[in-house]
Amino acid sequence: MQELRVVAPRTRREFLAGCAACAACAACPGLAQAPPAPAEKTRLRLVFSHIPPEKPTWPYQGYDYEGRKKELTARLRQSCPAVEFLPVTAQTADEAKKILEGDHEVDGYLCYMLGIWTPVTRIVAESNRPTLFVDDLYAGSGEFLVQYAAARRKGLKVAGVSSTRFEDVVQAVKAFETLKRLRSSVILDVTDRTPGAEAGAMREVFGTQVRKVTGDEINAAYQKADKAAAEKAAQAWIKATKKIVEPSREEIVKSGGMYIAMRDLMKQHQSPALTIDCLNLFYGGKLAAYPCLGLFQFNNDGLVGACEADLRSTFTMLAMNYLTGRPGFISDPVIDTSKNQIIYAHCVAPSKVYGPAGAAAPFHIRSHSEDRKGASVRVLLPLNEMTTTLEISPQKKEVVFHQGRSVANIDEDKACRTKLAVEVKDIDKLMLEWDRWGWHRVTYYGDLKRPVETLAALAGLQMVMEG
Repeated sequence: MQELRVVAPRTRREFLAGCAACAACAACPGLAQAPPAPAEKTRLRLVFSHIPPEKPTWPYQGYDYEGRKKELTARLRQSCPAVEFLPVTAQTADEAKKILEGDHEVDGYLCYMLGIWTPVTRIVAESNRPTLFVDDLYAGSGEFLVQYAAARRKGLKVAGVSSTRFEDVVQAVKAFETLKRLRSSVILDVTDRTPGAEAGAMREVFGTQVRKVTGDEINAAYQKADKAAAEKAAQAWIKATKKIVEPSREEIVKSGGMYIAMRDLMKQHQSPALTIDCLNLFYGGKLAAYPCLGLFQFNNDGLVGACEADLRSTFTMLAMNYLTGRPGFISDPVIDTSKNQIIYAHCVAPSKVYGPAGAAAPFHIRSHSEDRKGASVRVLLPLNEMTTTLEISPQKKEVVFHQGRSVANIDEDKACRTKLAVEVKDIDKLMLEWDRWGWHRVTYYGDLKRPVETLAALAGLQMVMEG
């Protein structure tokens, strides 16, 4: 776990004190749990490929393939308890075809190349089912390099791992688990509008359902919300914050009531993710309180709370939650070419950027910026850290992606409250995709490029590198 760093001139002692205070936020009465695990394990066909041991080839003649298979199977089962591995060996084209013909209920294929050369990996890849190629280094390397490159060139649903770190295989397997969990997930869309085409694409491509909840339903839930629980939530936020700037205690309690209302709806629908058309509903007098503090709490607790009924960003946040266990910061970015920076700005951001078990960054309770009403948050996010920013579009079948290093928490009264400045490699290239993708992006802490690429490959999505 990387140490969180925030704006100067805070000392290490001040920062640790802030973390201790923010830890109170984790005790806030709510779901306070990760999204529910799927009822069934992810089932992967574990295909070991090699030629007979008596033949001279890599790794070497007489190699103990059976011992290596037992070792790898045991390590995979220990490291991936949510996955059921179904091991089998294939050396010929006929054996590979027979495996594919008999598999009707597996979620994907993990092809471990223990030796060279066989046609097995090519035949599995050409089934275009989600497939992970793994090179057992210095054993399957030649076949891995040739067949992986060929599969990617053909646009097949193939990802690859060629690494001495076994943890890289474990992380790649998380992509299969993510796809499995998305198939049984429901996203709540709190809006009076009709969900757009992206909602249908989510179900078609990933199996994820979008369920509409109207403004009347959220307000009814708000009226029924447990008043004592709302007070308790508000008190936890008040105790955890470094300072309150504009909102009154009464306004924060109203936010507590909206949090309880949203929490109750998520429980009712067994949903790990909610997005709400906050601006249209609030500006139209159809929402009793801003949901910002509640969304902040969901994201800290390992769930997904997203702004503005943005289904694409919500889906991105849910997929990345399953893949990495970390919350995303949805934002309206600003570009500063003079500093080679993109500034991610919004009135909701998580403080536990490394997940529910991680340290919490300091935050302030502010009003919502545009109309100076309600209660929201300004989070002082960690600095000098690698960040990964993306959007996943089931409709486009693409992932737009860039990375950078966090350098400043901007203190500027204009625009949204949380403003994280990140230095990027190519600021000019970063200005070229907004007409196709819209204004929102979702930012994560950490170098998550490889996990995102693996998920995209297994789902049949193309990566769009925007900066």
